Formats: sequence, C-alpha cells, structure tokens
Amino acid sequence: MATGGPSAAGAGAAAAAPKDSWPELVGMSSEEAKKKIKEDKPGVDVQVVPADAFVTMDYNTGRVRVFVDSNDKVARAPRIG
Repeated sequence: MATGGPSAAGAGAAAAAPKDSWPELVGMSSEEAKKKIKEDKPGVDVQVVPADAFVTMDYNTGRVRVFVDSNDKVARAPRIG
C-alpha cells in the first residue's frame, strides 16, 4: 500500500515563492544589503537611495531600491519594483 497520497506529492511543489523583498536586511549597511540581494537575484539592478529621496513610482521587476538612513544603514525592507 502506498502512503502519503496525492497531498504528500504536492508538498514539495509549494516550496518558497520567488523572493521579492528582504526585511531581514533592515539595519545592515548598504554594501551588505547589495551583496545579499545580488546573491538572491543575480542580474537585478540594486539602487542605493537616501530614505527621504524622491523616486519614480514606476514598477520595474529588474530593480531593487535600498533606502538607507544617514548612517548608510538600510532604513526599510528593500523590495523589487
């Protein structure tokens, strides 16, 4: 008799979704954050931006903005867009 049934077979298919944000990077330096993002998403354009800067509102799946405070620490979770 087989154990597990169809639900067990589908369990691996629902693994982690593609990463689109990095909340764990808040408080890190911009260089550490850029390195981690590029490890997770090679080829993405990582832009370091002051937290209070004005930026365009367009959505770009090839871009991640890293907003930093005056001490070059990540101020909020970077995400694709």
